[in-house]
Amino acid sequence: MNVMIAGGRGFLGTALAASLVDDGHSIFILTRRKPDEPNQYLWDGVTPNGWAHLVGEMDAVVNFSGYSTSHWPWTNATKKRFLDSRVLPGRAFVSAIASATRRPRVYLQASGINYYGLHGKVIADESSPPADDFLAQLTVQWEEATKPLDELGVRRVVMRSAVVLAKRGGLFPLMALPVRLFFGGKFGSGEQAMPWIHIADYIDAVKFLLENENARGAFNLISPEQSSNAVFMREACKAFSRPYWFHLPVFLLRILLGEMSVLLIHGRFSRPQRLLDMGFDFQYKSLPSALQNLLQN
Repeated sequence: MNVMIAGGRGFLGTALAASLVDDGHSIFILTRRKPDEPNQYLWDGVTPNGWAHLVGEMDAVVNFSGYSTSHWPWTNATKKRFLDSRVLPGRAFVSAIASATRRPRVYLQASGINYYGLHGKVIADESSPPADDFLAQLTVQWEEATKPLDELGVRRVVMRSAVVLAKRGGLFPLMALPVRLFFGGKFGSGEQAMPWIHIADYIDAVKFLLENENARGAFNLISPEQSSNAVFMREACKAFSRPYWFHLPVFLLRILLGEMSVLLIHGRFSRPQRLLDMGFDFQYKSLPSALQNLLQN
């Protein structure tokens, strides 16, 4: 297949591109940085200028665009960047695909598990409605930006993911730093959900959704194991042979991080129901096995 990846030089895009190349596919990368390979194309993340002509040659498109919500502080300008960096690239793809003489068979759209909100007693799955907090509504607008593709006959898949665990890249090395420095502990009560997925399972799931013609709509790309923040941090301390003792209270996190603290002190339990129903087999179903693998390689 010819696969176009927006954000193909980022953490997830790089991993997916390498795996697809190993499988014999041809990769075309859209990047905002200066291209340094023949298969890379510069784009502004806003318009289809400079790459729209390639869309007609693609079998699949994967869009990882989005300014990370881990950036601090959450000013109004930063929040606008969160939104624009997700919605505008999606609209650019809709425009390019609508104008293409030959349209890609499938379009995979990155999204977030925060679609379901940060609170809720019932475990969320893909049938659960969106919440009305900032992160949830950000995700709703992110997904709706590419909804017109459904009417164009393109199989559209939305991938709602959480923290992707990898030894290098992503948030895990930063999350593991205080543990390594002997300051590991829970955030707040520790009862909040901490959804995660191993990088190997994430990439396998993306390829599964690319290739499965019956896959349409939203899919939760998270581990089937339900882990709270306390469980996650305790297992991380155990994996690194460090003490589990330095617990950060809610008030301190709010002082340090402001509104961004919701990422650490709140979270809703969710389940990858549709992936499981379609027979996807996770390599790393439990947190201890995932952490052990990351430390061994």
